Amino acid sequence: MRRQKFGSAGATTSVIGQGTWYIDHGDRVAAVAALRRGLDLGMTHIDTAEMYGDAEPVVADAIAGRRDEVFLVSKVLPSNASRRGAITACERSLRRLKTDRLDCYLLHWRGQYPLSETVAAFDDLIRTGKIRSWGVSNFDAGDLAELVSVAGEGKIACNQVLYHLGERAIEHSVVPWCEAHGVAVVAYSPFGHDDFPSPQSKAGKVLQRIAMAHDATPRQVALSFLTRLPSVFAIPKASRAAHAADNAGAGDLSLGEGEIALLEQAFPRGPEPRSLPML
Repeated sequence: MRRQKFGSAGATTSVIGQGTWYIDHGDRVAAVAALRRGLDLGMTHIDTAEMYGDAEPVVADAIAGRRDEVFLVSKVLPSNASRRGAITACERSLRRLKTDRLDCYLLHWRGQYPLSETVAAFDDLIRTGKIRSWGVSNFDAGDLAELVSVAGEGKIACNQVLYHLGERAIEHSVVPWCEAHGVAVVAYSPFGHDDFPSPQSKAGKVLQRIAMAHDATPRQVALSFLTRLPSVFAIPKASRAAHAADNAGAGDLSLGEGEIALLEQAFPRGPEPRSLPML
């Protein structure tokens, strides 16, 4: 499994990680097994959030006895992102995750509280050892620039954003900004939201041909394409161990320049939208 530096976090982690949105909606035993299988295969980056219902307790079960293997990320809701509120929310997440620290803690999206309050909370949490780094989610380039003016350079570990074959808007401004400022980009919903390309579609056939050439699956090719950029990580969710194994197979898959060009043509990024797409 390929690993790379996670922005300013001062750590490296797996390029392909494990998302947990909706992981609490199905078979809990299977979900825990999937996360543990992912860890076995090197997907040590696990992402969750206080918004994800009971996902944090599911993650706690999966990482029990293996905490030191894991690069663990959770997120605070904007409604809790005041200085005191973010600290309280983090402490609640730590209890639910049955751990004493997070490797990275994110503001889930921008809300009503001034960024200065949230940054102050994150700084407090770092000083007390409850988090090791912090970042954001769903921030566009303008938001990131404003955040740097508040926090200073070298503080933002990552920006977690919507990114999949059918939604490449972040390539216009967000990825270049992050690469220029040493911020990791984390792709959430990297297979889309129930709209992965059909193998019968024209673009899906391109994906299928490339997958066959590598003895890989289309989803592995999609993940490899998204993480072709040196700053990008991806966090697909898997509710079954077999799905986790399939995701992990993308960690060592390398696409050629011609294959990347074919995929860029099959899945054009389109014009830059007025606002950052998000789920």
